[in-house]
Amino acid sequence: CPRARGMQPSTHSYEVLPAGVNMEELPRSTTVTLEEPPPKPPRDHLVWSICTILYGNVCCLGLLALVFSVKARDRKVLSDYSGALSYGSTAKYLNIAAVVISIIIVIIVIIVVALMVASVSSYRYRY
Repeated sequence: CPRARGMQPSTHSYEVLPAGVNMEELPRSTTVTLEEPPPKPPRDHLVWSICTILYGNVCCLGLLALVFSVKARDRKVLSDYSGALSYGSTAKYLNIAAVVISIIIVIIVIIVVALMVASVSSYRYRY
């Protein structure tokens, strides 16, 4: 045989049945290993922060939201899901605050313009 001398063939790690035990007498079982799915990565709200910085950057809240969104994305890449969740929720609240303040400012501007138009039109009809 051309095998190298002194080398033993590989042995398998099978258990040897005790003498007098039949395979049909043993219980049949199957082991199934379930892997836990990876956790869903938290949202970083980056697109929302970019829209906020472009359209409603009140008191630089949009810029702050963008900074926290980028930090959340960095933490997500590093698989630090708790840090990503923290930065992502901060970015979300900053975006909400910026949008609410922007809506309030738009409503106030519309009311002021409407009142000015009404006062100018009523002033014109007096004379």
